[in-house]
Amino acid sequence: MFSLQKLLGKDTAFFDLLEAAAKESCASIEVLIQFAKKPDQPGPLDGFIAARRKEKAISEQISEAVTSTFVTPIEREDIEELNTALYKIPKTVEKFGERLILASDQIRGADFSRQTELLGRAAAVVEELVRCLRKAPGIEAVKALNSKLQAIESEADNRILQLLKELYSGQIPPVQVIILKDLYELLEKVIDRCRDVGNCVVHIVLKNS
Repeated sequence: MFSLQKLLGKDTAFFDLLEAAAKESCASIEVLIQFAKKPDQPGPLDGFIAARRKEKAISEQISEAVTSTFVTPIEREDIEELNTALYKIPKTVEKFGERLILASDQIRGADFSRQTELLGRAAAVVEELVRCLRKAPGIEAVKALNSKLQAIESEADNRILQLLKELYSGQIPPVQVIILKDLYELLEKVIDRCRDVGNCVVHIVLKNS
């Protein structure tokens, strides 16, 4: 049976930090989902910045704790990899928010719901995967959750192809095509970041089972 206790010691503070990092990463996705519905709302970038800063502060705590209290022979790089993967979610989300704000006048009425719906589902799985580490999961349970992320990513790949087909139809002004393509690809990248978290968790469980 897998036990992250081997990796992090018996101090549950590590689990608390990892779960807090996942929560803040996924909170940034929720900010994105709400903002994408109404990009003309005032002060939206503050929400993205706040979510990233909270996650970054937790990320720094994890790095410091691993460096100062890690006492087992299991490689610390695994936790740092998961820590980094979680931080990249709000970082990419913030980038999307910045560009959407800059381009909002050019793409009024743009619909991102086909991708943000998938993002909401991916965020829920990410939080569940990270919470699993505290519970000493079996590898099959973790693989099943990760398979959900892989399926969401596959669905996202299909959806972006549909969106690109619409962009390349010749019915949308070229400037809008460029802007929307960039935004669609950033949303796709957020889903990829969620997938990376899933892969990290699976790697940790496999390595310590």
